[in-house]
Amino acid sequence: MEINFKEIVTATMVLFAVIDIIGSIPIIIDLRVKFGRLHSGKAAIVASVIMIAFLFLGKSILNLIGIDVNSFAVAGSFILFFLALEMILGISLYKEEETNAKTASIFPLAFPLLAGPGSLTTLLSLRAEFSTINIVFAIIINTIFLYIVLKTSVKIEKVIGKNGINIIRKVFGVILLAIAVKLFTSNIQGLFQN
Repeated sequence: MEINFKEIVTATMVLFAVIDIIGSIPIIIDLRVKFGRLHSGKAAIVASVIMIAFLFLGKSILNLIGIDVNSFAVAGSFILFFLALEMILGISLYKEEETNAKTASIFPLAFPLLAGPGSLTTLLSLRAEFSTINIVFAIIINTIFLYIVLKTSVKIEKVIGKNGINIIRKVFGVILLAIAVKLFTSNIQGLFQN
């Protein structure tokens, strides 16, 4: 368990791409319009608590149901692959669920928008390759960034514009696609060795 700057940077970028906070700005703005004030701090903290808890407990939960980390990482690579396709092609593969005003900061903002199936799967996939302490640092860095973006989402959309957000989404989609392929190839070998 040693701190590795390269691992922290890589894990931070992977989580940033999966969480896709910049691409989620239009959704955040829609939520602000529907429900008025969103609790940015609360949403960021809840999302980070969910991610850290899953990072530490996820493996135990998997062991309990008899699934190894390599299998989960391969399954995770498929989720990342489809998330990347959504970002690149501008399509939606999963159904959006309805919400109410009282819980908008927690659901759908903290979960599943920020700490969703993609980011939780990614955390366990990263754990198969990186040191846990470096992943925790990556979660903390992303939480700070999440908070800043949530607080300034309206300003960011005005500065970048809808086209700018679309371009950023597509760029991170391609990065995510490459990560999904790497995750699949590095973990599929582990499955056949067992």
